[in-house]
Amino acid sequence: MLDIQAIRKDFPILHQEVNGQPLVYLDNAASSQKPVQVIDAIADYYRKDNANVHRGVHRLSQRATDAYEASREKVRNFLNAKSDKEIVFVRGATEAINLIAQSFVRPQLNAGDEILISHMEHHANIVPWQMLCEQAGATLKVIPMTLEGELDLSTFDELLTDKTKILAVGHVSNALGTVNPIKEMIAKAHVKDIPVLIDGAQAVPHMTVDLQDLDCDFYVFSGHKMFAPTGIGALYGKQDLLEEMPPWQGGGDMILSVSFEHTQYNELPYKFEAGTPHIAGAIGLGAAIDYMQGLGISNLAKHEHDLLVAATAKISAMDGVRIIGTAKEKASVLSFMIEGVHPHDVGTIFDQQGVAIRTGHHCAQPVMQFFGIPATARASFAFYNTMEEVDALVLGIKKVQELFK
Repeated sequence: MLDIQAIRKDFPILHQEVNGQPLVYLDNAASSQKPVQVIDAIADYYRKDNANVHRGVHRLSQRATDAYEASREKVRNFLNAKSDKEIVFVRGATEAINLIAQSFVRPQLNAGDEILISHMEHHANIVPWQMLCEQAGATLKVIPMTLEGELDLSTFDELLTDKTKILAVGHVSNALGTVNPIKEMIAKAHVKDIPVLIDGAQAVPHMTVDLQDLDCDFYVFSGHKMFAPTGIGALYGKQDLLEEMPPWQGGGDMILSVSFEHTQYNELPYKFEAGTPHIAGAIGLGAAIDYMQGLGISNLAKHEHDLLVAATAKISAMDGVRIIGTAKEKASVLSFMIEGVHPHDVGTIFDQQGVAIRTGHHCAQPVMQFFGIPATARASFAFYNTMEEVDALVLGIKKVQELFK
């Protein structure tokens, strides 16, 4: 059992008032808060070990390098990847998807080829593929979705063709909370030798991810959604695929030797880490993984599930409120509409009550278009949230309804 009150003491930002009310932070799908263990790890690096990595023989550089590479091993263990060489540090999921688009897919993409995504993708898993299709004259295909907010896989086998160069799909929808059946989708794509990229930005904070079990070719995530700093994330890629890919960016540290006639690139994973990396961010990411694993990922997932179930039940029972996304398998996210009230007004009134939720299209405009709505209000839970904060969410909805009677 988790001691939520003890856990909350690790998150200093939670202990403040907003507009004279205790802060209730329910915008975790956008960005999660950071425990003191992560904050201290970052501060300790800048106080004691601030130096570049891989390049210095002096003690500070060696300590910084050791901490940076230790975080890479923590990511490998966290995802159950086979090798540290399969873990590339990036700014986040967005950069990782663009890297795969340009380095892996672009060299083999021709006019008439196809890229397959789903209707519920974040813009970060739509726009890079659109750009790629424009460059090569390829076609972007889309897996449809149902009114419940689940992928409609009735035509999935037909959408996987000899022209499909990659399947790129989110593990968990940031707008709906839907947990997609990615293991089944990966297996079907591999039957036709189609590589698969999974956007795991909304999954890794809320569930155990075992890459050797999933067998996807690429997996990406962002640290700031899993209690780590902004501007850091990781790309997992199968080693044989990464070995074949050309570098995406050129510069320092991604080389072994440089002359005006020829450059020899570095080995994995450094081939894809040009320039001075976000060293403090990587160390903070490692500290966040330590923190989550110390509490037990399954324990965190159960608590968040209990919060989501309770919130869903209470809001479903309210008149004039519509939940957007009612998939059987969900994680963390509860999107809703209040009859007669624009979501932006909902968010403003919630803020006056000290409750932070997200309102808008959540970088998933095709999802909003599918449901015929401009936006939703979205509450998203983390393990430091409480049942009392679920009640605050319900009271916030009632306050909105009272003001807009």
